[in-house]
Amino acid sequence: MLERETRVLELAVREAGREIVRIAREGFETTFKANEDPLTTADVTANTILHTKISEAFPDDAWLSEESADDLERCKCRRVWIVDPIDGTREFVKALPEFAISVALIEDGMPVVGVIYNPMTDEYFQAVKGQGSSLNGQKTRVRQASEGRIKVFGSRSEIRRGEFEPFAGILDVQPLGSVAYKLARVSAGAADATFSLTPKNEWDIAAGVLLVEEAGGFVVDKDFQPFRFNREQTLVPGIIATSMHCKDQLIEHIEEHLCRR
Repeated sequence: MLERETRVLELAVREAGREIVRIAREGFETTFKANEDPLTTADVTANTILHTKISEAFPDDAWLSEESADDLERCKCRRVWIVDPIDGTREFVKALPEFAISVALIEDGMPVVGVIYNPMTDEYFQAVKGQGSSLNGQKTRVRQASEGRIKVFGSRSEIRRGEFEPFAGILDVQPLGSVAYKLARVSAGAADATFSLTPKNEWDIAAGVLLVEEAGGFVVDKDFQPFRFNREQTLVPGIIATSMHCKDQLIEHIEEHLCRR
């Protein structure tokens, strides 16, 4: 089940990853979007590769990507590919190996295939609904127990803005780039959790949600509601992804913080 989808996706993602690495080494141009986010030739090239390969194989499926013009006809489609060709472009520009390609196949609003690939470290995270998650072919599980304080991956920009200061002394917050990469690393047990209480786009998180869930974790938005994807409005109200062993404790800390705001 979904074997063709995972095979086509891996070939496309790895080809895009090779181009990203090549461009990183040979040099690239950077422009800035209206929201001041950087856009590089690597983003555009990876998006073109992914769109071409996936659309050729599945021409009836819809497409939603950060780097493609949105067509709201996708909302009428049962299947849609949700893509971020480089999640963590700021890290890419700074030559920090903490960015990733993120691709999810959505059926009826739910992710059924998710891949996050860091081409600089060659970490290929994959999840298929009901079939578990893996890293480079080896089965992954979220952490089963904490070692001291709950270890949380946090956004560098959110740490700089002081968004984790209310959790000082409670959580062990470690900076890491791309939200997709953070979710993938949580799914592989590298930390207990990750969360962001600021809005994200569907393409930032769709693949990572499936990875964490298939690895035995728990994922909700900032309002503690489950996700549904391929909505007309792509912004979602933050994300909380956690291992089950610390879920109740982490959510209690976040609820207390939100009540004080």
